[in-house]
Formats: sequence, structure tokens, C-alpha cells
Amino acid sequence: MGTTVFERRRPPASVIEHSLAGTEQRVFWLDDVTAAARAPRPALTGERVADLAIVGGGYTGLWTAVLAKRRNPEAHVVLVEAKTVGWAASGRNGGFCEASLTHGRENGLARWPEEMETLDRLGLENLDAIEASESDYGMDFEFERNGALSLAVEPHQVEWLHGQMADAAARGDDSVRFLDQAALRAEVDSPTYLAAVWETRTSALLHPAKLAVELARVAEELGVEIYERSPVRRIDTPGSTGAVTVVTEGGRVVAQRAVLATNVFPSLLKRNLLMTVPVYDYALMTEPLTDDQLRSIGWSNRQGLGDLANQFHYYRLSRDNRILFGGYDAVYHYGGRVRAAYERRPESFERLASHFFTTFPQLEGLRFTHQWAGAIDTSTRFCAFFGTARDGRVAYAAGFTGLGVASTRFAAEVMLDRLEQRDNERTRLRMVRERPLPFPPEPAAAIGINATRWSLDRADHEQGRRNMLLKTLDALGLGFDS
Repeated sequence: MGTTVFERRRPPASVIEHSLAGTEQRVFWLDDVTAAARAPRPALTGERVADLAIVGGGYTGLWTAVLAKRRNPEAHVVLVEAKTVGWAASGRNGGFCEASLTHGRENGLARWPEEMETLDRLGLENLDAIEASESDYGMDFEFERNGALSLAVEPHQVEWLHGQMADAAARGDDSVRFLDQAALRAEVDSPTYLAAVWETRTSALLHPAKLAVELARVAEELGVEIYERSPVRRIDTPGSTGAVTVVTEGGRVVAQRAVLATNVFPSLLKRNLLMTVPVYDYALMTEPLTDDQLRSIGWSNRQGLGDLANQFHYYRLSRDNRILFGGYDAVYHYGGRVRAAYERRPESFERLASHFFTTFPQLEGLRFTHQWAGAIDTSTRFCAFFGTARDGRVAYAAGFTGLGVASTRFAAEVMLDRLEQRDNERTRLRMVRERPLPFPPEPAAAIGINATRWSLDRADHEQGRRNMLLKTLDALGLGFDS
């Protein structure tokens, strides 16, 4: 096999060791939220009666709570969270807020080509609504609509960029720009860059943890009751009453309808137990860059960045000019378990540090202050799926596959539509009505996922050429991604 740019330009081991000396295993975004904003909420005790019960205090559940109250201010909404609001994926992702509801146009075109025009429009409307929510609700989650650069770092990836430009031209989309090497390095200066496509309209950045705590604050101001440290053990739907009972360790909520927003965690519905797998993603955060360090790399337009490899990197600037650098490794553990121990993986952090200084050798000497990981709820179709259960009394959404910051809001609208039995543009989408194929049970899941990961790595080393396994999965509409 060939080598990638990150192997050909590997920095000295001493640079990596220095950068990680003293790095803390902590989530920067959660550390960056004030103690007052993360003040603990009570656990649920006794019985509460509600119109809507929501299980899960991440983006999906919180958007559902806010939008439910916006639709019906008189509705009594109760949300229960197993730990604390925003502690999992919603508080530790990269903060990339993308318009795409389908994990990119290529994936959407392969599955729902006849719906892509509608899906593109709905995705942009959804992103616009998120941007507007800062002023609509008096929130501050550091929203920046700077667009994103899709980076070619290997010669074969430049051709992929030309394909993206051809697709944009065919649609008459003039918001997408091609940058050759000189133009790209004038935007962000890295010796690894060959070319890029700059999508100026469909991508934004935000502060992940601040979005979660601000949504929770707004929800409570609208009258939503939020209970933390209240893991749900089961949901009961006795046929005669038409109610849903959400049973926690210390209490229960009896509601007319319920929303399950547990995403990467084991589903409370048997039908969904094999619909997602947890894939661990790793990230580093630097100390704030000095003015001289910033000048050395440019990046004055503060776009989100991501390369085009199968094992890709994503990176962005924070408000105080730190660089978050994440991705590449996407690790599945046998049995599909979510465990804190999986977040500590020194080899992944060392690899990220090496790739960081390959990307920006001019920043040698910079240190990383934080390292962390999180589990992504991956589905075989790479984007969220939706449904109802228990005679339409329970709605669910899951499987966002690492691109859920914006699409969780869309999912909240879909679930509320379904519970209200609305027939509208969203609920009529084939993308919304269809369920993906499940993952196989163990040991087949681990064997298949690890074989796919190996194949993706091999493709990156062979100019993007996909082997028979990947071609077969492509033909079947199956896959593994993060």
C-alpha cells in the first residue's frame, strides 16, 4: 500500500510528546460553560402527570421540549435525563452545524434522489431557524455562519472536488467556490493542502455545550420541567388508558405521549436495539493561539475545516482562538457498549497530535489543554431515522452518525408531527418514512465493522480505490461512518 501525507510528513516524536504533556482528560466545551449555567437539577421522585414526556436531555430532547411549547404553550412537558443536560454527544461534539439532513448530498442522492431538492431546502430552512433562535429566544451559543472548507490533501481527492463543483453547477448553486492550492493556502496555510471547495451557505459553527444549556434554560422559562440524574428503566403503555408511563429509578411520568431521544444509548424499544452502534470519536483542543501564531496560518474567515479521506479530520477555531482537532479514528468496541473507559485511548490522541503538526508545522511548540472522546450513534444509512411505536403514542429518532447538531432540530419537528398525526411535507418524505437496515448481532457486528474500518483505511492508502467489501456495501446501501 502507499502512504498518506500524514505518514510522509510525520513530525518528530519530541514535538508530539511536548504538545501532550499536561493535557487533561476533560471536555473543553463543558469546562467553558459557567457553573451557574450547569447548576444541578433535581432527580425525579414520585409521580408527575404531563401531556408530553421526553427521555433524554441532549439536543434532540431539548429541541423537542422547546418546539412542543412553541406549538402549544399550555402543554405540560416533562423531560428526564439520566445524567446531566448535554453531558454526552451534545456537549462534546465539534460544533459543526450543517444544513444537510442526509449526511451530505452524495449519501442523500444515493438513497432519495427524487427528494433531494426538498431535503436541501428543508435543511437550509432548519439551519436558518437555528441561527434565528439566538435572537428569537435570547440565546448565545456562539453561532458563526462562516461556511466550511472540504479539503483535498491527496491528489485523487482533487477530482472529487471537481465532482462537487459539477453537481453545484448543475443545480445553479453559486454559493460553492473552488479554491486551487494558492487560493486555499491564502485562506488557511498548510503544506498538506492541494485544493478545496468552500461551501459558504450550508455550514456554521457553534459552541456545543452552550447550545445545550441555553436550550435547557429556554425550555424551563417556557414551563418545561427538567429532571436530571433520573435514568429511565422502562416505558409502559397499558392499552386501556391511552397513556405512556415513563419509569425512572425514583419516580415516574404519566403522559399522553412520549418522545425517546436517547440516541447512542440502548433503546427502550426492542425494535431499535440493533438499529445503531456506538462509535468512539476523539478530539484535542489547543491552548489559545497568539496573534503571531494565528497570522502564520491565516484562517481569518474562520471556516470549519474537514479533509476528504475516509478516515477524516475535522477542525475549527473557538471564540478564543483555540483549535479543536478531531476525527480520524472511529472505534467500535465489541458488544456495542458505551463506557467511560473507552474515552481514554492514548494512541488516538498521539495520532491526532501527530496529524495536527503535519497539518500546521508552523505551530510546533503549541500545547493541547484538553483531550476527550464521545460515542456517536451510527446507523447503516449514515443519517437519522424516525418512527412511532405503541399505537402512535411514542415517537423516536436516532442514528445521526456524527452530523446531528442541526438535524436534531429537524428530528424534533418530525417527532412532534408524528405524535400529532400531521400529514405534511416532512412526514410525507420517504427519507422520514423509511427505516434503515439494522446492524447484525454480535459477533457478526464486530467482524463486519472492523473489516469495513480496515477497508476504509486501505482505500485511503490506495488513491481512494474501494475494495470488494466496500463496493458490495455501497451496492446494498449499507455502511459504517462517524
